[in-house]
Amino acid sequence: MRNIVTYQDWHLIDYKDAWDRQTELHQRLVSAKRSGERISFNGCVILCEHYPVYTLGKSGSEDHLLLDAKQRERQGLQFYRINRGGDITHHGPGQLVGYPILDLEYWYRDVHRYVRNIEQVIIDVVDKFGIRGFRLEGYTGVWTEDNTGKHKKICAIGVHLSRWVSMHGFALNVNNNLDLFQHIIPCGIQEEGKAITSMSKILNKDILMEEVKREFAITFARIFECELI
Repeated sequence: MRNIVTYQDWHLIDYKDAWDRQTELHQRLVSAKRSGERISFNGCVILCEHYPVYTLGKSGSEDHLLLDAKQRERQGLQFYRINRGGDITHHGPGQLVGYPILDLEYWYRDVHRYVRNIEQVIIDVVDKFGIRGFRLEGYTGVWTEDNTGKHKKICAIGVHLSRWVSMHGFALNVNNNLDLFQHIIPCGIQEEGKAITSMSKILNKDILMEEVKREFAITFARIFECELI
């Protein structure tokens, strides 16, 4: 029997509102496991976009945020320390953010495999648009190359698990403003030549977000061998 995963589109939403809502869904699954309650689904996948915000993971350094509080306030940029893995990243309109909230015990007890599968979903999705995505040894996320052969990060991934229930997820740059990444050291990566890119920058045209979401849903169901409802 295939696992059942609910699919939700929250569209453009404030980061804190989305964090609170996904935390509530995550805790519902965790509480059900603790109490032995039977529920009708094994998890959900949320897609959304956020207003401009910087988020810093548990292993990150605030030194990688290059704006102080007053500068952020003047530019209308929010900042949150959160409980996912990874360092600092930026979210904004035009970026597809995904939050899989899954009880991984219905799939496998393997965080590494889970992250690799998310990467594979994104690699397969961007391939549908003619972009070659790949993993880069030593780094989490999905990368591509520009026309000079330099590595560019197109998707960041950071997750958190409690009792094998996942939350947080990925951020795929589709049409978002990449200038706002200049105010951080993205994911703490300071190596020369490594930078951030987007689908629209690589293809030199805007991408329909609804098409990306549709490809994501199809690909996620295939990679995770589940039914999205």
